[in-house]
Amino acid sequence: MEKLVSSWSKNKPLPESYIFPPETRPGNLIVPTCKTIPVIDLCNAEGRNRTDIVQQILKASQEYGFFQVVNHGISENLMNESMDVFNELFEMPDEDKVILYSEDPKKSCRLLTSSLNYDREKVHQWRDNLRHPCHPLQDCIKHWPQKPIRYREVVAALSIEAKKLGLRILELVSEGLGLESGYFGDKLSEALHLFVNHYPPCPDPSLTLGITKHCDPNLLTILHQGDVHGLQIFNNEEWIGVEPLPNAFVVNIGNQLQIISNNKLKSGEHRVVTNSRVARTTAAFFIAPSEDSIIEPAISLVGEASVYRAFEYKDFVLDYLSHMGNNEVVLGRFESQSLNNGKRTTHPKGP
Repeated sequence: MEKLVSSWSKNKPLPESYIFPPETRPGNLIVPTCKTIPVIDLCNAEGRNRTDIVQQILKASQEYGFFQVVNHGISENLMNESMDVFNELFEMPDEDKVILYSEDPKKSCRLLTSSLNYDREKVHQWRDNLRHPCHPLQDCIKHWPQKPIRYREVVAALSIEAKKLGLRILELVSEGLGLESGYFGDKLSEALHLFVNHYPPCPDPSLTLGITKHCDPNLLTILHQGDVHGLQIFNNEEWIGVEPLPNAFVVNIGNQLQIISNNKLKSGEHRVVTNSRVARTTAAFFIAPSEDSIIEPAISLVGEASVYRAFEYKDFVLDYLSHMGNNEVVLGRFESQSLNNGKRTTHPKGP
């Protein structure tokens, strides 16, 4: 419990264990806020404008791996209520938070700090994190926090709506890729996990990170990032900030969508920076396959060669965690056989 950044960081200097090497620090450079990541109005996704919206999503997913959606069907009131509840949770006294804190990886709902690799990582990340599954709701909700008292009611409502939104976007993606309706339904999008990230004010944001550079290992992520800047994406060899928009969700393509699309879509690399003025709280819903789902490129998208071999999703997650999210290494380990100077070479097959 004493490891939680929110428990000890107020009016304290930045500990050495949170200072990143110079090559990975954000530094004092002013990162431009990206105006070119598409903001897609989903109210136009039905009727005669549907084809245009599908193409906007496809283009954004190819160029950035990110886009924002507005008029998505989730009420402003529910979005605000949920963010209020998340902030209340991290403002609770330590005696309430200690009930949630756990270093047991088998505990489905737990509060932790930095990352799952806290004891192995060389440098810690400036964040506290509450995580738990959200589906099937009737099985998961009994393990959720009992405080704040509105948590279960509000977050259950948001979880249901986030899953609906994710499936709606996946249907538009499948349409853009030329896949049959419902391709991403059932086991490919069965799981739903919520990560609530809290980044307290940081004494020196130039030296540390809230989350290091990574891609998400799942299928699709729906992010409620509130109104405080912090999310940055890596595109064309530079970092650009994602502007928080009122009542918008940030959507990013996960590794599994990149794999199933046979690299026609890309999983966007991103990180989170801190600030010295205010705390930042975000909520990310991760839509993912069931653990035993077989993942492979869609047959109709393979063409001459399949970039990736077939594998079970749980094997990918284990590899991702063991390599601390190193995207190039992890994806490389799941590539299929390929021709190299006339010789067939095989990438290592999993852990």
